[in-house]
Amino acid sequence: MLQKNGWTLDSVVSVERHSKRVLNLRMVLHNGLLNILTVYDPHSRKSEEEKESFWNEVFHLVSCILQNEMVVLAADMNGHDGSSNVGYDGTHGGFGYGDRNADGSRILRVCR
Repeated sequence: MLQKNGWTLDSVVSVERHSKRVLNLRMVLHNGLLNILTVYDPHSRKSEEEKESFWNEVFHLVSCILQNEMVVLAADMNGHDGSSNVGYDGTHGGFGYGDRNADGSRILRVCR
């Protein structure tokens, strides 16, 4: 058992590799389930088809997690979410910089 700052990690439920770029670690945390998704987004020079396939996989995985379970998305996402949070209130805090690119839009869609 690991305990730090009042959080207690009781047990690992499962570790599931969904692809070479997506892994889900599920564990019991207090009385709930915590899903830690580790993902590695295709870099910016990959095809749009490969990127869309990757994000469809991540979106599907997130949508299959029950609403009462916690989710942490730990990732190298290779996108810029920009400074504007228009359309993403509650997801984007408005503290970014620059302009949003297509990869940044994909990230925000999954996090919404």
